[in-house]
Amino acid sequence: MAAELTLEDRFIGCMLGLALGDAIGAPFEGLGPYDIYQGFGSAHNIVINPPEELLHYTDDTQMMIALAEHLIDWSGASDEEAELMRRFVENFDENRGYGPGARQLIESASAGEDWRTLRHTINPGGSFGNGAAMRVAPIGLLFRDDLDRVWDEAERSALPTHTHPIGIEGAQLIALSVAVVSRMTTFNPQVFFDELSRRAVTEEFRWQLSVASNPDLVESPSYFGNDLRADRSVVTAIVCFTTHPDSYRAAVGRAIGFGGDTDTLAAMTGAISGAFHGAGALPRRALAKLEDGAKGRSYIRRLAERLATKSAARQ
Repeated sequence: MAAELTLEDRFIGCMLGLALGDAIGAPFEGLGPYDIYQGFGSAHNIVINPPEELLHYTDDTQMMIALAEHLIDWSGASDEEAELMRRFVENFDENRGYGPGARQLIESASAGEDWRTLRHTINPGGSFGNGAAMRVAPIGLLFRDDLDRVWDEAERSALPTHTHPIGIEGAQLIALSVAVVSRMTTFNPQVFFDELSRRAVTEEFRWQLSVASNPDLVESPSYFGNDLRADRSVVTAIVCFTTHPDSYRAAVGRAIGFGGDTDTLAAMTGAISGAFHGAGALPRRALAKLEDGAKGRSYIRRLAERLATKSAARQ
């Protein structure tokens, strides 16, 4: 059960929860579960006390920051796709681990080239990846009072880089998960999965959610995958939360413990769990290790506060 939390606390918990999960999970990306356990012990303990002295976030958090900045400042008077891409360009740091597709698009936009056409040719039919899902949490926060709008805005936030229905719907499901749990004081799995299932369109996600909503059928969240594809990671992250709704540490630890795309799995899980529990649930020792430079943890906290103020003004 989540305590009575302020809107601001949930926003901070979500955005810092995403960044922290991303940064804790990043060093283990590509490793298998056995390698992680043998080398570092249980993933739960890794979340409580990460082995690194300084935790650096990846492109997951950097693009989340860009999206949050866009949402705070955008007035609706300009080309939204172009404005969001401009934010991605402004925040881009090639050392943050961007995938080749996103990197090519952002570099193309930076050079003044036709990135809109390029996004359709890099991956014919569009990207299946989880890149839109990993950054989408601010959408679920800002529009939490209107779940239909969350769904629509999440699609728009995906389009600069993701045009395939799987990549788009992955973002929509994470944004909706954040929005739904941010409105709950007690986690209700039936309400949660009903909201997701009734909007899901693609066959892949409809099937996965039907399985995920039945605890008797879910032996492990890893059943749904642990790689870069949205349909092989988004529901995994969701189930990491729903099987551990009482603990950020346990949920994010489980996401990391599966190996594979650990930073993004932990980022998505951390965003949902943080939105439910608020900032107080984040492990203090680990949070103190999260980088705090120009756009580090203090900046993310301020962004969350500003987003909360804008959300409150909408109501």
